[in-house]
Amino acid sequence: MSKFDEKLASYQDALKSVSKTAVDADLLNKVAKGLGPSIYLRDASLVSCSDQTELDRVKANFMTKKLGMTDNAAMDAAISSVCAEYNANQKYRAVFYYLLLKKLGKTL
Repeated sequence: MSKFDEKLASYQDALKSVSKTAVDADLLNKVAKGLGPSIYLRDASLVSCSDQTELDRVKANFMTKKLGMTDNAAMDAAISSVCAEYNANQKYRAVFYYLLLKKLGKTL
């Protein structure tokens, strides 16, 4: 099993504990590939909901640049919702982005 496949497996396990629906493996794969080598770096692969700078980075780099969103209130609401839903000590960035996409009804 490759390192990427190991990461995907750990993301799927994390999603199974959070999501009540089946995991869309194709979407999760696209999210993980889109993050590139950052999934292998400990700090870059995690999201901290207690760090406002980190949440602003998610909003600017993922939601605005990748998804083209401009409604700050909608972005803040989605981030808050995912932070509440994904109640884990280590929040994987790929899983966090996947949950945001599902919450917003968007795809990559």
